[in-house]
Amino acid sequence: MSSTRPLNVAVIGAGPAGIYASDILSKSGLNVAIDLFEKLPAPYGLVRYGVAPDHPRIKQIIVALYKILQRGDIRLLGNVDVGKDITVQDLHDHYDAIIFATGSDRDKPFNIPGADLPQVYGASEFVFWYDGHPDYPREWPLEAKEIAVIGAGNVALDVARVLAKHAEDMLVTEIPENVAQGLAKSPVTDVHVFGRRGPAQVKFTPLELRELGKQPDVDVIVYEEDIDFDEASEEAIRASNQTKQVVKTITNYAMQDEHTASRRIHIHMFHSPSEIVADEDGNVAAIRTERTKLNGDGTVSGTGEIVETPVQAVYRAVGYFSSPIDGIPFDDKKGVIPNVAGRVVDEDGAALNGIYATGWVKRGPVGLIGSTKSDAQETISMLVEDAEAGKLHADTEEVGHEAMIKLLEDRGVRYTEWSGWELLDQYEQKLGEEYGEVVGDRGPRERIKVVSREAMTRISRGEDDDDMDLIGTPGE
Repeated sequence: MSSTRPLNVAVIGAGPAGIYASDILSKSGLNVAIDLFEKLPAPYGLVRYGVAPDHPRIKQIIVALYKILQRGDIRLLGNVDVGKDITVQDLHDHYDAIIFATGSDRDKPFNIPGADLPQVYGASEFVFWYDGHPDYPREWPLEAKEIAVIGAGNVALDVARVLAKHAEDMLVTEIPENVAQGLAKSPVTDVHVFGRRGPAQVKFTPLELRELGKQPDVDVIVYEEDIDFDEASEEAIRASNQTKQVVKTITNYAMQDEHTASRRIHIHMFHSPSEIVADEDGNVAAIRTERTKLNGDGTVSGTGEIVETPVQAVYRAVGYFSSPIDGIPFDDKKGVIPNVAGRVVDEDGAALNGIYATGWVKRGPVGLIGSTKSDAQETISMLVEDAEAGKLHADTEEVGHEAMIKLLEDRGVRYTEWSGWELLDQYEQKLGEEYGEVVGDRGPRERIKVVSREAMTRISRGEDDDDMDLIGTPGE
């Protein structure tokens, strides 16, 4: 690499992991030029497409991410799919280093008898539907009165809350119009959330759990027989204020006797799903769970007691999983890019020069924003070390942003830039304002999402016209 030009780095994925890595790299002291690639026309990843729309406080993280990208030193290239529009070799040709921050975009495998029945859904696909992800179905089958949600984390609570909540109470959010209409037709009365362990082991956060009980005309029901603690549970409560708050909230729910709402969320602990039962037509009719008991060390074992709960649909919220990228090693069991402290390694454990990973695709779908920042710091420190050792260089002399722009234009890729996101951002906010003018009793909404990829792209590129379909069909 010539000492006169900057180190050119491509970061793949414009969610929190990619943006934080770019920000940390920009402040590392290296002479660096950063291109941030995103396969969607809009940035922010799972903050935009993985957080329930009725969680505005959590979405405030977008404000911090916006401030980073607004500076202009990190150049956003949206609507570019690595593996489809450009290859990993293209990135090698044009950049000295590549950081993969592609996150986790699908559901972790879940195998019990009946898991392949037609009314068994992955939580991520449902979340992408209600968050208006452009590549997922526009309609969702909401026909069940009784629903099971498998999982004891915040995604399970999000799914349960959105399923149980009355659609009109979602209209103050940025929820797309097709989602509002779909939820309004749902006949749901009961949502059952199943977790294998007890109150001291669930992965809910206190805020999420408390908010569950604040939904109009929705009761939260916890059963007294599910309130149990062993020695390790007591120690966990003493050691963690968060665990203490979660246990207190769950216990408070269990003490409530009066349940008069038309919809109910049941939280079942010490239930390990064992089978999804079909009716004679091959549709979901019930879920069977085995009661578990604490072993003293916080783990549980089965008791042999089987409980059957009538349901007509099942959502599995047992964790996210990353997707492989052509040309990059992938661990199919763990669902991550194999790496050592962020340096990507091959099957023999040898580091691949100039290739790095950060975020969930590096370590799996655990941890919140704080973990993502420290994770990015570790990865960038490896990159800086390699750069200072003179190890990083592109495969050609056609290096950097302008060379990549030329490649994209030669291939007819309709890429979007930061200025285009600002156009789309303003457009969605205007839709929210106009909604308030039409439906005056509810007032304006912060925004209404444009769902169609084609419409997002046209607006971002200044190609919009009056006959745009803002919903469209998936991928369009």
